[in-house]
Amino acid sequence: MSILPPFAGAPRPRRSLLYLPGSNARALEKAKTLSCDGVILDLEDSVAPDAKALARDQVIGALTAGGFGRREVVVRVNGLDTPWGEQDLEALGAAAPDAVLVPKVQDAGDVARYDARLSGFPERVQLWAMVETCRSLFHLDGLAAASRTSRLACLVLGVNDLAKEMGAEIEPGRAPFLAALSLSVAAARAHGLSVVDGVFNGLEDEAGLEQECRQGRSFGFDGKTLIHPAQIAACNRVFSPSPDQIAWATAVADAFAQPENTALGAIRVNGKMAERLHLAQAERILAVHAAMGDT
Repeated sequence: MSILPPFAGAPRPRRSLLYLPGSNARALEKAKTLSCDGVILDLEDSVAPDAKALARDQVIGALTAGGFGRREVVVRVNGLDTPWGEQDLEALGAAAPDAVLVPKVQDAGDVARYDARLSGFPERVQLWAMVETCRSLFHLDGLAAASRTSRLACLVLGVNDLAKEMGAEIEPGRAPFLAALSLSVAAARAHGLSVVDGVFNGLEDEAGLEQECRQGRSFGFDGKTLIHPAQIAACNRVFSPSPDQIAWATAVADAFAQPENTALGAIRVNGKMAERLHLAQAERILAVHAAMGDT
């Protein structure tokens, strides 16, 4: 039985984060009815240059109108090195999404620059960073460590862009990217960040999606970014605590709560040794399960 990775702060579910083009008003409205944990309203890759202004206006309108319920609402902006990045950030300040996702972050310096640009945003707005360049892979620890002095709260893998830079192919099993995946998770966990896997490109390959979700889960990702609503159910299922995990966590938490065990560092639970580190894992599983609601 695999155990959910440690998590700093409140355990907000991030099993399924669906990218939606900001230029598609119908998709933005439909997002309010989907069972994903979060939506990423995109102003960058999925929006053509001549539709950037329209997308920005529609995303601001959607944020202002609200109606996303419990879903986390993230906006991926264009980079500050593009003609649209500065305007994106200027427009988002008043709309205040849950998080701003910035592309092609290279190192801690980039995190600091974006964090400074968000200084006028409400305090609750988080900074998320895409890990999608070759250079970023050699700066992961410093990049994640920047969370100590910034709003940085989550790393998001961009495997498609990384493959483009590397000249690598995305094949079943993602062999060329295994180091990038594992090091990204390790860097995030070392500094108390959430971390989300990249997208699966196959729209009709249910078995492939299931396999890649399970791979991401085994690496320790909190969830996965998605490109189509049809991918949500599989993603939610794989990244949710299993019935066995919930039963184990309940047993461990209940056992440590017994008066005779509250001061002990290790106890016997269902024939196995459980230590305080297992109690922390159990409490996180139960908290995440509760936060997921009925989805």
